[in-house]
Amino acid sequence: MVSIYMIISPEPVQSVAASSKRVKTRTHLILDAVDLTEMRSLMVVALFLSCLPTWGSAGAPDTSIRPLERPAVRIIKEEVTSVRPVIRPRIISQTRQRQRQGLGATVTQVASRIARGSQGSVCGDSTIKGTKISPIPGRIRGCGVRNPVKLTEIDGVGLTQPATIDCNTARALKAWVKDGVKPAVGRRGGGVKSLRVAAHYTCRTRNNRTGAKISEHGKGRAIDISGILLNDGSEITVLKGWRTQREGRMLRKMHKAACGPFGTVLGPDSDRFHQDHFHFDTAQYRSGSYCR
Repeated sequence: MVSIYMIISPEPVQSVAASSKRVKTRTHLILDAVDLTEMRSLMVVALFLSCLPTWGSAGAPDTSIRPLERPAVRIIKEEVTSVRPVIRPRIISQTRQRQRQGLGATVTQVASRIARGSQGSVCGDSTIKGTKISPIPGRIRGCGVRNPVKLTEIDGVGLTQPATIDCNTARALKAWVKDGVKPAVGRRGGGVKSLRVAAHYTCRTRNNRTGAKISEHGKGRAIDISGILLNDGSEITVLKGWRTQREGRMLRKMHKAACGPFGTVLGPDSDRFHQDHFHFDTAQYRSGSYCR
């Protein structure tokens, strides 16, 4: 702390005039003393304040406090789903009614097509057309057909006359027409129209010879085909075409294709009885199909 000292020197006694001046001077001195006293007080206060710590102007710390990290803010996105419109009950009822009507019409149409397609079909095959007939008794022993059908069309190909045979023979004939006749003829003459039937069921012996065994014709298991009629009106016959180059090639393909579906296949090269037709029957042999 700094001390301030003021030295006031005593003045000598003077005259009245000087006394008055001296009174005046003393008054001024008193006032000056008062001013000095106030000044001293102010200076003491100033010195006191100067010694106080300056909190407001304190220097910054060597290291600042690192603020705490805020926790990561997790943003949750609300999943937006499409809202399915609610169908009015009346609309649902009308829609279901239309669906039932449409389904009913479709079923009816399909059933109608199936009925038309299977009309007149026999042997459980819609492509085999004909009629069922009553069992045929044999007039001689060994003849007769238990479940005969009168065949009129096979796989879209007609017959020149209805053929009475059993269903096994009808199915074999279909396989031959589909896999043998149609591929062999191809597009010639516009394709196959019908088969010329030379013989079907008849109660007789083989080749009509006396004392011979009953023919497969007499059992409803044979059919003879003598020609193939085409859509342009032409005909390929076994008698005329077998030994020709073009038609003979087609007929031989047909003959070969029959060997498998049928148990017996006979043609012009077999014997003199089959020069003008193919003989097909469904007899079964242990050695397999007999083809000549």
